[in-house]
Amino acid sequence: MTIPEFLRGSSELTVTGPKVIASFEVFGITVNFTETIVLQWFVIALILGLCRFLTHKLTVSGVSKRQVIAEMLVDAIHNLVSDTMGKRWMFMTPYIATIFAFSICGSLISLLGLRAVTSDFSVLATWAVITFLLITATKIRFNGVGGWLKGFLDPVPVMLPINILSEVATPVSMALRHFGNIAGGAVITALLYYGLTGLSRMVGLEIPLFTIGIPAVLSIYFDLFSSFMQAFIFIMLTMVFISNAGPAEDEA
Repeated sequence: MTIPEFLRGSSELTVTGPKVIASFEVFGITVNFTETIVLQWFVIALILGLCRFLTHKLTVSGVSKRQVIAEMLVDAIHNLVSDTMGKRWMFMTPYIATIFAFSICGSLISLLGLRAVTSDFSVLATWAVITFLLITATKIRFNGVGGWLKGFLDPVPVMLPINILSEVATPVSMALRHFGNIAGGAVITALLYYGLTGLSRMVGLEIPLFTIGIPAVLSIYFDLFSSFMQAFIFIMLTMVFISNAGPAEDEA
């Protein structure tokens, strides 16, 4: 009996970046259309569909279970922003909720056999840069351009290079922390499948039976716990950095 190739498992271990679907030039610059872009649109559609489902036919009385869930989620993110940043920062709630939902869904699509959006460093770098711009805008808003520039000389002018490095390190560290955990989990999972496939063949099995069930245990951490944890850490850092860029609540 011949075993189909897709049941044999892979005999080679390959870890690559997102596949390039198409390339085109804009003003002489080559732009790659990767699978990450397609998957991001998929995640956007998934989130919009979920929001539509949870908020369909909202009522004041006799609320449905899905409306209760929607209200619980809204209350939870409002309370999180209020407790972490203060009530005067409540306008940041949509941004925080968007990053949180996109991060979780972008990571959990790996359960569907798709490449996690958050395993692409460019995605996390974009979020981190947006947060960095919000931090800078907040500093300029409360201290003015002069006060913001003067802050690079605190506490003494000789600290200028270190203060600049500290500013640059903020978005870099935020992006690398999230990317490293998600991408690392994907690499470890690939290594596990490769090792279990080799172990199955070592004991004479043509079908890699050892890959059935065993990786699912680790996916509880890498795909579920780690995805939620990294999304939560990212938004917490975002809220802390932005709120700390302005005056304290009682000084506002």
